[in-house]
Amino acid sequence: MSERLETLQKARERMAEDRDAFAKTLAAPFDRDKAERARLKFIETQSLIDAIDRAIAGDQVRPAA
Repeated sequence: MSERLETLQKARERMAEDRDAFAKTLAAPFDRDKAERARLKFIETQSLIDAIDRAIAGDQVRPAA
């Protein structure tokens, strides 16, 4: 596995952990301020995970140099 692919996978794992923490905040008893911040960070983090997934897919399709 290339170093680039390994780095992307580690980044994805870390972002998934962050996303899970925001999901726990959203699932907790409602606190408007916390829920609004968590919702925005959840969406932002999920967008980043999606971008990392696309980068991983692109790296796997590209022939090894």
